[in-house]
Amino acid sequence: MKIIVLGGAGDVGSRAVEELVLAEGVQEVAIADRNTAAAQRIADRLAGARANVTVRAVDADDHAGLVRAISGYHVAASALGPFFRFEAKLARAAIEAGADYASVCDEWEAAEAVLDGLQDEARRSGRIVLTGLGTSPGVTNIGIRYLADQLDRPRRADVQVYQPLDAGGGEAVIRHMLHIISGDTVIWRRGARTTIPACSESVRVEFPRFGTVQVWNMGHAEPVTVPRFIPQLEEVNFRMGFGTGSAVFITPAKLGFWKLRPIADAFVRLVVRWEQRQATATPADGAIRVDVWGEKDGKDAHLILCGTGQMREVTGLSLAVGALMLGRKQLSVREGGVYPPEGCIDAATFIRIMRDKGLVAHEDIAQTRPLVPNKS
Repeated sequence: MKIIVLGGAGDVGSRAVEELVLAEGVQEVAIADRNTAAAQRIADRLAGARANVTVRAVDADDHAGLVRAISGYHVAASALGPFFRFEAKLARAAIEAGADYASVCDEWEAAEAVLDGLQDEARRSGRIVLTGLGTSPGVTNIGIRYLADQLDRPRRADVQVYQPLDAGGGEAVIRHMLHIISGDTVIWRRGARTTIPACSESVRVEFPRFGTVQVWNMGHAEPVTVPRFIPQLEEVNFRMGFGTGSAVFITPAKLGFWKLRPIADAFVRLVVRWEQRQATATPADGAIRVDVWGEKDGKDAHLILCGTGQMREVTGLSLAVGALMLGRKQLSVREGGVYPPEGCIDAATFIRIMRDKGLVAHEDIAQTRPLVPNKS
């Protein structure tokens, strides 16, 4: 199997590369990035791994160049964001190049664009586009799928994410954060899609390890994809909080500042410089919490899945695991098309693989009961 990692020199992409070069059955991993110097440093560091590591220069705005770069690879795995700019372009190029595609795409507009705009093209070509396979969306969607399948009738799912401001990630992550706290966000309420302004709703949620954190509605993809593939759900919500320092992002968002490109660009440059000065510090852990309510054996039921970890580690591993399952044809679907993880990945299998790599999901906030799903 040959895999090309788009954005492979970045924080998350490089973690996926590190995992893929060790995987059985992978002959080549290409690090595709505009920063070829950084990509080459990673390739040099990984010399001697099980897979051959190569470097390719890519420009996400050059369609013909993307198609040439992806051609000849079985899977294109993407950590190249921000995805509101690039997801549809990258997925379309992969389809044209004859490769399956997996990405960590996390924004609702981008997910909706590929689900609605590329579905027919993917089906005709027999290619699979797996969108939203990071931590959130990704691990969270698979968590919803797993919990919903334990109930006779799932009714509501909430995704809550705690991502501290010192979690790392670089420029693309900062731009993503400014994007998802601006404009409208999708929610699924009373069995219907609707939109509300970002950060217009706020609750306090208890997370494992970190206690109670304030979280707001933001523009992630779970409320777009989950109801399409788990239609019994009447409500799906996504909320995120940053902990200490949240007001630096949230207050200007409510005032509409991040919609103004010059202000947003200046802020991004400021935060990037701050991150560079903190480069020797270990990125802080974050946490996820997935709650699903419904009925089981005629009674009301409430199930939880939660966990903690570094953004780079969880997101990069999730992308790598999904890309390998895609390349090995280990999905629950065979027909080409656009799918989120809850629509094509066996949840129990994915949770077991991630657990074996040290990323353990728990059934309780105290993290005393590791989730150990039965084999399918």
